[in-house]
Amino acid sequence: MTPEEDWQRLDPRMLLVYPFRELVRFLPVLLGIFVAGTASGRTDWWHGLGIAIPMALGVLRYFTTYFRITETRVELRRGLVNRHRLSTPLDRVRTVDVSASLTHRVLGLTTVRIGTGTASKDDEDHLDLDGLPAARARALRGELLHLGATGPTEAATDDRVVVRLDPTWVRFAPLTTTGLVLAGAALGVLAQTINTFGGFNRVDPDDLADSTAGWSVALAVPIGLVLLLVAVSALAIGGYVVTNWGFTLTHTGPAGRGAWHLRRGLLTTRETTLDDERVSGVTVAAPLGLRLARGARVSAIVTGLGGDSAGSSLLAPPAPRGVVDGVAGEVLGHPEPVVAALVGHGPRARRRRYTRALVPTAVVVVAAVLLVGVEEWSTWWLAVALALPVAALVARDRAASLGHALLAGHVVARSGSLDRRRDALAVRGVIGWNLRSSWFQRRAGLTTLVATTAGGRQAVTVLDVPEEAALGLAHAALPDLVGQFLVDQFLVSPETSATARDRPDS
Repeated sequence: MTPEEDWQRLDPRMLLVYPFRELVRFLPVLLGIFVAGTASGRTDWWHGLGIAIPMALGVLRYFTTYFRITETRVELRRGLVNRHRLSTPLDRVRTVDVSASLTHRVLGLTTVRIGTGTASKDDEDHLDLDGLPAARARALRGELLHLGATGPTEAATDDRVVVRLDPTWVRFAPLTTTGLVLAGAALGVLAQTINTFGGFNRVDPDDLADSTAGWSVALAVPIGLVLLLVAVSALAIGGYVVTNWGFTLTHTGPAGRGAWHLRRGLLTTRETTLDDERVSGVTVAAPLGLRLARGARVSAIVTGLGGDSAGSSLLAPPAPRGVVDGVAGEVLGHPEPVVAALVGHGPRARRRRYTRALVPTAVVVVAAVLLVGVEEWSTWWLAVALALPVAALVARDRAASLGHALLAGHVVARSGSLDRRRDALAVRGVIGWNLRSSWFQRRAGLTTLVATTAGGRQAVTVLDVPEEAALGLAHAALPDLVGQFLVDQFLVSPETSATARDRPDS
C-alpha cells in the first residue's frame, strides 16, 4: 500500500474557486438571512455570518480533498464528517475528459474526469479531480491511458488530425433534436425572465386584440411561423457553436495501439481521450432532418461506457454524410462496415412495418371521428385525410432502413426512420446473443437478434430479421459460441438464409 504521505491535494488556486461555488449554492439561504437580519435590525452581523459560513465550507472542502495514483489504482478521498472514498483499478479506466470552465481557464486549471465504466447510477462511475494545472492534467491523461511510453515529444509528433470543424456545418444545427432542445430551453428561460419582471402583466389583451383586429390571418400566421423559425434556428446555431467551437479529432500513436483525442467548446473547453483498445465500434445516426440535408453524426461504442455518456463518445458533430462516413471508417480501420450495402430483411419484415404503422393509425383515426362526430369533419378533415398517407410513408421508410451484414469483422445493423441508426460493432466486442420474438413475429417467421456488448447502449439490435438469417449471422460472427446449439440444417450464411426465407415457395 502506498504510504499516507503519497496523498496529494488539488492546486491551491482552488481556494479561489470553492468558496465562490459555495456562496452560489447557498444563495437562497443567504437571501433568507438578509431578510431575517433586516427585520431584526442586526443586518451587519447576520450578513457577515451568512457569507462566512459558505466560504469556510469551501475552504474546508479544499483541505479535505485528496487523491493519489498508484501503480495499480486511482483513488479519491473527500469529506470530513461524511468521509467519501472512491477507488478504481487503472485497467478499468475507459475515458479521460479534461474540461475547463471560464473560471478555470482564467486560473490555468482544469477538471479531469476519469470514466471507470461501472454500472453505478449515483455519480460513482467516474472520478473527478477538480482543480489540476493544465499541464499536469494532460500528463495525467497520458499516464492513465498509457500514452506516455514514447515520451511527450514523440507522442506530439504522432498526432494525426482526422477531422476539424468547418464553420459551414452550422447549417445542420436547426435540423437536430439537440438544437431544438437548446432553442426551446433558451425561449423558456427568456419567457420566465420576462414573466419575473412583470413583462407579461404589462400587456393589455384588449389593446392587443384591437391592434391586430385588422390583420389578415393568411398573412399573420405565415409571418409568425417564419419569425419563430428564424428565432429557433438562431438559438440552435448559437448552441451548436458554443458546444462544438474548435472541434478537432486527432489520433495519437500507432493504429490499434494509440488513442483518439477530441477537443471542443467555446466557453467551457472539453478534451476527451478514448483508448483504441476500448473502442469496439461506431454508431452513425441520421435523424430525418439531417438525412434530408445529407448530414449525420457519429459516436464511438466504447467498452465500459454507458449510453448516458454520449458526450464522451462523440467523434463528429452533425456534419455532411461524407465527412461522417470518413471518420467512422478511420475509427473502424475499414470503410466497408459504414458504406457497403446491407442484406435486406425481405417482404415479411416489410409487411410488418406497414402493419405496425397503419393499424394503430387507423384505430386512432376511427376513434377520433367517432368522438368528435361527423358534423365536425369540416374542421378536422385535413388531419384525417393525411394521417394514413403519412403513416404509410413512415412505414415505407422504416422498411427500407432494415438491413444487416457481417463486414470486415464487424456486425452491422441498421433500422429506424425518424432516428435512423447504423451500428457497426466489432466481433471482439460481442459478449453474447439474444433472440427475442413476440407472438406476431413468430407468426411471420421473424425474430429480433440482439448482440450484447459492454459499451454504448449495451446492445446492437437487428430488428425483424428472418430466423435463419439471425442464426446464420450469429454463427458466422462467433461460430464457437453459437455452433454448439445448432443442428446441421441451420448452419447457413446470413446472406443465403435471408434470401431463402423470403422465397415465395418457402
